[in-house]
Amino acid sequence: MCIAAGQSAAPAPPQPPPPARQVWLMQESGTTAGLRGLASVDGTVAWASGTGGTVLRTTDGGEHWQKCAVPDAAADGATLDFRGVQAWDEQTAIVMASGPGEKSRLYKTMDGCKTWNLLLKNTDPAGFFDSFWLNAIYGEGMLVGDPLKDRFTVLVTQDGGVTWRSDRSKSLRLHGMPLAAFAASNSLIGRASRGTGDTRGPGIDYFNGFVAGGRGGAFLIERWEGRSRTKARFSHGRYASMFLLPDWNRRALPLAAGVESAGAFALALRDTGSPCSDCGFGKYWHLVAVGGDYAKPNESTGTAAASSTDGGWTWTASTTPPHGFRSAVQWSEALKLWITVGTNGSDISRDDGKTWRPLDDGNWNALSLPFVVGPNGRIARLNPERLP
Repeated sequence: MCIAAGQSAAPAPPQPPPPARQVWLMQESGTTAGLRGLASVDGTVAWASGTGGTVLRTTDGGEHWQKCAVPDAAADGATLDFRGVQAWDEQTAIVMASGPGEKSRLYKTMDGCKTWNLLLKNTDPAGFFDSFWLNAIYGEGMLVGDPLKDRFTVLVTQDGGVTWRSDRSKSLRLHGMPLAAFAASNSLIGRASRGTGDTRGPGIDYFNGFVAGGRGGAFLIERWEGRSRTKARFSHGRYASMFLLPDWNRRALPLAAGVESAGAFALALRDTGSPCSDCGFGKYWHLVAVGGDYAKPNESTGTAAASSTDGGWTWTASTTPPHGFRSAVQWSEALKLWITVGTNGSDISRDDGKTWRPLDDGNWNALSLPFVVGPNGRIARLNPERLP
């Protein structure tokens, strides 16, 4: 069931970007590829990916970026557009190629990107991978793709990406609504869990969702799950999980939409540390979604929405939005602020997304703090001492 977005006062116009203050310190990437994938492991080790089969890695905080071997280089690897990457250390990472049909794939390296193994190749000519997520400890993961046959494409794995199955939930059907997912920064999916003691134990508060847009509107598609262990085990030795709330729910977002180029592009969560009294499953989490219309990068209306700590059931638009289209957003626990980036710059919020303040007017696609990437091989590192 669709929940209407909360009403709010007319948003204040965003402020112009401040004079150059070197908030982002540019780094030498060694490539001119368009970069959309980014994964910082710890601020020292990080991976980036993009067009032309490009995968990059740094092990020294960005002082040097190494160009990795191209996955499937002997075949068509140089034609792939790697729009997503997830990494766990300097040796292990997975990259996602986004493209029509078999151009959408997942590859994994375990030797510091010297060699790659194909994990998954899309077989539907109309298919297109948009975003993925994987938990290295428990092997659970999810991949979201463009809708096929009037249903959002959601693939799930419980063995670290070795095998994938399609989520055939009836609640993923669109019933003719023209919605789509955006392969902008591998930031569509939000995942979070909270429990007492063993975080896989009974009573866990487990969020699973992704954002979408298009002519049909801007939405969060989510489900809060209570999970408990079962006696069944998978072949890799990990416990199976029982979904107690299996239905996906569609929540309307107060973001720009109504055309194919607009909607929600990224979702992030922050652990508030304490529950509210009547929020049910969402009691520990604050959600922020960003987006807009990528065809109108300088338009600020409908570029960010901030929820209360009710897990995304109700949403309120930012009173002072970011100063343009935004494709990625992240909470920094160390800095106690949100950062969002897009093709006309970046912004920060110190009040949980209610108001945003411009940082720069650069051209960015993806964010994984302290790094940011964009077109033409652009990579930069955040200089926190210059933050306003």
